Parts: sequence; C-alpha cells; structure tokens
Amino acid sequence: MMQVSFRNISQSYGRQVLFQQFDLVIPSGSFFTLLGPSGCGKTTLLRMLGGFVKPDSGQILFGDDDVTQVPVHRRGVGMVFQDYALFPDRSVLANVCYGLAARQVPAAEAEARAMAMLKRVGLETFAGRMPAALSGGQRQRVAMARALVIQPRLLLLDEPLSALDVKLRVELRSMIRDLQTEAGITTVFVTHDQEEALAMSDLIAVMDRGRVVQAGPPREIYAKPRSRFVADFVGSANVVPVDSELPSSADGARRLGTPGGVLLTRSDLPLAAGSSLAIRSEEISLVAAGPQQEGLLSGVIEHVEFRGSITGYAVRTTVGLIRVDVWTSQQKQLRSRGEPVTLQLPPAAHIVEPS
Repeated sequence: MMQVSFRNISQSYGRQVLFQQFDLVIPSGSFFTLLGPSGCGKTTLLRMLGGFVKPDSGQILFGDDDVTQVPVHRRGVGMVFQDYALFPDRSVLANVCYGLAARQVPAAEAEARAMAMLKRVGLETFAGRMPAALSGGQRQRVAMARALVIQPRLLLLDEPLSALDVKLRVELRSMIRDLQTEAGITTVFVTHDQEEALAMSDLIAVMDRGRVVQAGPPREIYAKPRSRFVADFVGSANVVPVDSELPSSADGARRLGTPGGVLLTRSDLPLAAGSSLAIRSEEISLVAAGPQQEGLLSGVIEHVEFRGSITGYAVRTTVGLIRVDVWTSQQKQLRSRGEPVTLQLPPAAHIVEPS
C-alpha cells in the first residue's frame, strides 16, 4: 500500500489555467474518488498519475518517490479505461497476460496468474474467447483482471462503468470494491456519477474548475456539504436562501429568516453573506396544509413522479421549487398535482456557503 501525493501542481493549456499550485494527498490503501462535472480536471489528474500527462510544474509522489518524470511503463500502475481498451485480435487470456509478458514474466507463470485472476472475476471459462464475443460487463471484468494481475502499486479507474446499464453497474461496482479491498491497493476512481462515488468510496474529493472544494468520507460529503456547489452536485439538495439569523428557540435550534418564513437548523457553521440552507429531499415531510409556523413551508404540488419504492414530489413554494422524496409504502394514498400541502423541514438542514 502506498500514499499518493500531488504537490504544488500547475498545468495550463494555452491561455487556460487548469491547475495552479494544486495539492492533494491520497491515503495509502484507500479507494479515493475524484468527483466532479466535465471539465473540472479530474481526468487530467488521473492521467498525470498514470504518466500520460506531465504537469508544467510541481511533483507527483508515490510514497516518497518522485515519479513526475517517470515513464508510464515504469510506474507500476494498473489502469482501467472507460472503453475497456482490450486488444480485439487477442483472446481474453492473451489480453490478461499482456502486462505480465511486458514485464518478462515467464509464459507458464503468466498464464497461471492470468487464469487465477480470470477465475476471481468469474471468467475462467471465457479465456479462449475474443473480446468481440463478450458483453460489455464481461469486457469490463477482463479489463479489471488485466489491471490487477500485474499487482500494481496503484490502480486507476477512469469512469469504468459509465457505458453499462444500471443493473450491471450496481453489480460491477461491488465486484470492483471487493477486488480492491482484497488486494489493498491504493485506488483512484474518476466519475461524475454521485451515486457511484457515494457507494464505492472511502474518501471523495469534489472538484470544481481545477480545485478540490471539499474532501472527506461519503457520509460527510452528503450530510454536511460546505458550499452550495457541493450541496447541489452531490445529491441535488434543495437550497433555500437565508436573510438573517434570529434568536435561538427554547430547545437551542438556530432560527433563520428566509423568504418563506423562519426555518430551523442545528448546523454549527457560521452564517455569512449569501449563505443558504441545504435540505435533502428525503428529509422533508409532507403534511396537510395548515397555518404558517416556524419550520414549515406552504406550497402546491406541481409535479408527481412515481419511481417504485420512492414517490417524488415537486412543490412550488415562496422560496422556489422544493423537491420531496417519500417512501411509497408509507403513504396511504398518492397526493395529486395541484394539491396544497405543507412541508415540514427538519433541523438537519445544513448551512452552506455560496459557491
């Protein structure tokens, strides 16, 4: 296991500055996710780790080793690409053996190791097939086997599940996590999919325009976003602007003035100019319409979306459109479009800074 560090990295493309004095430490043995929208720099960082891109300045460290100028084939890195990057004219076994052959591992040993890894990913009976005869999920398993069989110091995953259907993505992300945990390899995963990041990661770094705007465990990123950008990007929270802070309630909850009335929070973050309240859709309760009270918002249902176990409501209020997710089984009957309702917002609402 090995810690990986970016130290004082700068990178520009023409006049566009992508990174400026960028620092990041990826703990040894962790499954670390770079999460962010397209163009934020996450894939460039991954390619720097692989040796495919060299920074204009700064250092990339594997443990204490400066690998900034070390070529790709000498870094000991395994990489799984979004498009699998399998050799179409070689069998599954030959694809998995490729990295071992390049490292001059004897043929018999290479084949034995490759077959053991194919068995681990459930494809030992497919060793003689060509990639064209495999499904997308099977190709991705071959790509994982090829990356892991060389026993890399670092595993890089470049949106490896994005081309697969939803059910297969859920299945394969469990397999990838299990393989990484067993091997204990420091792993860097790039994705723009928040659900994948939350489900698979030990740590997440949320990126925006070449900066890490928040890093931490998935639960912390989700439950305690620091900025409006993180709150909106990770889980699409409802964001309510705050006008002022009022004296606390009798039970110690903070009372915040908003365009829709007084809302409550137990967040301990300071209130600054432009701060908002971020409220997750599943934390809001729908109650019968009634008189305005603190912690409540009145509105009218504008849209109903049945999603099986969850029913989603979009409610038009004085602070804008508020989205509410309710367990379908907990509702006696589905509410209808145009129906007036009251939203009960919990003190779990979290103060976030402007992005």
